[in-house]
Amino acid sequence: MKLSVLLIGSTVLVGTVAPSFAYDRYSGRDIDARQQWQMDRIQRARRSGELTGHEYRSLMSEQRRITDIERRAKSDGVLTWREREAIRGAQSDAGRHIYREAHDREGSWWRRWRWY
Repeated sequence: MKLSVLLIGSTVLVGTVAPSFAYDRYSGRDIDARQQWQMDRIQRARRSGELTGHEYRSLMSEQRRITDIERRAKSDGVLTWREREAIRGAQSDAGRHIYREAHDREGSWWRRWRWY
């Protein structure tokens, strides 16, 4: 009796935990999340005045290019590891560009008159 309860319990446990281990490495969910995070970073920097209008437009254009690369890579339904690495490389470059533009001491003209 105890053995059957143990077997049923372990089967139920494995049945509920196994789908969480079946993560699809090439699904692109992490790429989408990183893309959204970068867009939010750009918006926050623009609202705080750390980006000029030209820097903002340049960074948003770069984000659109990455989105186009991602869309073309996913168009056939399969995201290969090479396509994934190309997208991740472009996102890494974009992240570096966002940081540099936000910290280059150029800002919007109205930022000079803020008291904080």
